[in-house]
Amino acid sequence: MKKTAVINSNLSRVISQMGHFDKLAIGDAGTPVPEGTEKIDLSVTRGIPAFMDVLNNVLEELEIQKVYLAEEIKTKNPDMLKAIQERLPETPIEFITHEELKSDLKDCKAFVRTGEMTPFANIMLESNVVF
Repeated sequence: MKKTAVINSNLSRVISQMGHFDKLAIGDAGTPVPEGTEKIDLSVTRGIPAFMDVLNNVLEELEIQKVYLAEEIKTKNPDMLKAIQERLPETPIEFITHEELKSDLKDCKAFVRTGEMTPFANIMLESNVVF
């Protein structure tokens, strides 16, 4: 049995196949996922798993260089923004509109659906290299 942080087989596979500049998205339970983008559905019930729990798990294995967040998170979910900024204090954040973020999901390797039930709890992680 795998003993590293990410034990979900589909999520582990996607992370292991990512290259430099590839993107992986994590989001709330209501995010629409474009046809053609793999959806890894981890949701169990309202709030389980939480967005930050999944983000923290993914960051144990994925080296990132930049994140993308919806501009709307600043006013509609400032607590989540603060949690993300505290978790990634050195990582550049690019704010884009929520519509852009939803559209850009088509360019992600996968979208990870959580049980999060707060607005604009979505992030795109841009992969870096480890050397």
